[in-house]
Amino acid sequence: METFLALLIILLLIALWWRFWPDDRDRWHVDPADDEEARRSEVRLIGLDAPRFPCDAETVLATMTEIAGREPRAKLLDGSIEEGMMTYVVRSRFGFRDYVTLKAVDEVGASKLSVWSRPRINGPDWGANASRMDHWLQQAEHALAG
Repeated sequence: METFLALLIILLLIALWWRFWPDDRDRWHVDPADDEEARRSEVRLIGLDAPRFPCDAETVLATMTEIAGREPRAKLLDGSIEEGMMTYVVRSRFGFRDYVTLKAVDEVGASKLSVWSRPRINGPDWGANASRMDHWLQQAEHALAG
């Protein structure tokens, strides 16, 4: 019984540590094109792969802010529309964290949205980042369709 209670307390402490482990803004709020390190479960759309929208960069980021705001357990970690880049922390039901960085820049006649969605811990995410980004980008395409 004492062993069981000790294990239960250890598991509870690990769960609390996992839940309240602070986010390092300097590590996660970075330009999607700046990091060279590839991770297994990330979604990165940069350069020619980045989606384009027929409006200015501020409108794109304002729309993405609305979309992220409808996502359960998502909160802004750092950045702003004025900065041109924002990073969100999105938690799963079990408290696992994913980081989504969105950067919009104006191009001739359109805006490019660079996207980088990745888990905090490099391991399998069972398609959660790819599914989320597909959903967010579909909503953005629908909202921003010219």
